[in-house]
Amino acid sequence: MALVSLQDISVNFTGTILLDSVSLHIQPGERVCLMGRNGEGKSTLLAILSRRLEPDSGSVDYAKGTRAALLPQEVPEGIAGTVYEVVAQGLGVIGEQLAAYHHAVRELSDSLPGEDRDRLVTRMERAQHALENAGGWELHQTVETVLSHLKLNADDDFDSLSGGVKRRTLLARALVSGPDLLILDEPTNHLDIESITWLEDFLLRHVKTLLFVTHDRAFMRRIATRIVELDRGNLYSWECDYATYLERKAADLDAEAKQNHNFDRKLAEEEAWIRQGIKARRTRNMGRVRALIQMREDRKARRERVGNASMIIQEADRTGKLVVEAKGLNLAFDGKSIIKDFSTAIMRGDKVGLIGPNGAGKTTLLKVLLGDLKPDSGSIRHGMNLQVSYFDQLREQLDETRSARENVAGGNDFVSINDNRMHVMGYLKNFLFTPDRAQVPVSVLSGGERNRLLLARLFTRPSNVLVMDEPTNDLDAETLDLLEELLLDYSGTLLLVSHDREFLNNVVTSSIAFEGNGRIAEYVGGYDDWLRQRPEPESPKPAKARTEKAAPKPAKKSSATRKNTNWNSGRWNWTPCPRSLKSSKPSWKSTRHT
Repeated sequence: MALVSLQDISVNFTGTILLDSVSLHIQPGERVCLMGRNGEGKSTLLAILSRRLEPDSGSVDYAKGTRAALLPQEVPEGIAGTVYEVVAQGLGVIGEQLAAYHHAVRELSDSLPGEDRDRLVTRMERAQHALENAGGWELHQTVETVLSHLKLNADDDFDSLSGGVKRRTLLARALVSGPDLLILDEPTNHLDIESITWLEDFLLRHVKTLLFVTHDRAFMRRIATRIVELDRGNLYSWECDYATYLERKAADLDAEAKQNHNFDRKLAEEEAWIRQGIKARRTRNMGRVRALIQMREDRKARRERVGNASMIIQEADRTGKLVVEAKGLNLAFDGKSIIKDFSTAIMRGDKVGLIGPNGAGKTTLLKVLLGDLKPDSGSIRHGMNLQVSYFDQLREQLDETRSARENVAGGNDFVSINDNRMHVMGYLKNFLFTPDRAQVPVSVLSGGERNRLLLARLFTRPSNVLVMDEPTNDLDAETLDLLEELLLDYSGTLLLVSHDREFLNNVVTSSIAFEGNGRIAEYVGGYDDWLRQRPEPESPKPAKARTEKAAPKPAKKSSATRKNTNWNSGRWNWTPCPRSLKSSKPSWKSTRHT
């Protein structure tokens, strides 16, 4: 029996048919990847599945007792509280008890001498007792593990977070809830490679049934057991992995093209026949006339496949042989080493990938190499005739209040591409913008459309050094393939920051990897080549207990014992004891520092 079934779902937005009487059945245990080009309606379909949006017609039916959780593409409004509280919301009542326990532990840890610690300890023990009765210790460990691997600070206020960190928080909430069906819309956005590989392992081990949308082809190859494609309002199911899908899809498109060619040729012949007039009327073949009328209707109803984006990078005059030379670079912020004794020489035509976790300093290193940030020590030497174009990770170069057309042409009707004048609407059409979409404010565009717009704006400027900071987010697979080909043919120098492993493998010729504590090393090749060449990671040292991360369970004391304790004589820390073999919850002891 299907876990969830969609029957004859239709959605029509302002004359555009996004979903045309589509049906979908997801069986327990399937990991389904929903594919489709930007703007086809994937997020709309996920919203209907999660019942956040009602279709124009059709029904959504879940098996009895099925629980579903969703990571939406856009952050919903009205979410408040700390990161821990938001994540724990995915667990219902037990989540509330977990949040109360976490808050009580935090208050006790932060309390100062002179405060009423008896009250704080009593409060913590009460929360601990409620958690024990609900059997929540294992869930507590799951929450802590997910927060750690998604690199979230449990006590940060949700409202103060950036959009990317908010999405990571919502991803954590969906993961810990343990639903029967997990629905993820672009889960790898804003995750570094370390977090992506952990997420893959987590999904394979813990998630029962999964439906997801992703642009990350490596993620898709490892996770998906079935691929469902949304194409021109229809759904097509492929019971295979991603590599096999690509082969079958190419064959189907070829067959479709031949079928359409034969149909159009037959239609042209019938149109020529009917135009003969008298001869056609003499034959009195009304069946042939009716067939022609039906063919006209079929041709009118046919939805043509949207063409591929057509991108051209406008190249400037060549640089000298040397582009950037760095010697002995050192840079630290607030006592933390970001760059330690790093040297490199980047030559004309090099395609260099920067690999490292979020916050390691990749963007900082780019700024140092480009001369926008001065290092604490070391030297930077630039080559001759550098013209740099920069793709901004945060898309700050786009004016949200202006249209796509205005962002690209600045009010002009034409743009110049390699000394050729092109009308701005024709140029935007090459990036798959219809006339209507080209005129709306940037603020209403989807993530994929914004990325394509930023590429369109970037490529109007001549460059011989191209710096791209996370260019692949939200781009569909076909646009990614085209961008890869474009960068491979680019004769200038490329500096690329990306967490897309396949994109790195296909584009870069060398990699600069951040390996911790300011250490940066260079390797030949892309991501997989780095994995093969990098030194063996050191064995991890046992992590020190952190009160804000762990789940302290202090030994219970009688009220008389607590009454005689001099809490004001120093601060108390709660540290873990070895876990009992018969219990899933940790035991804890207290130590005092005077």
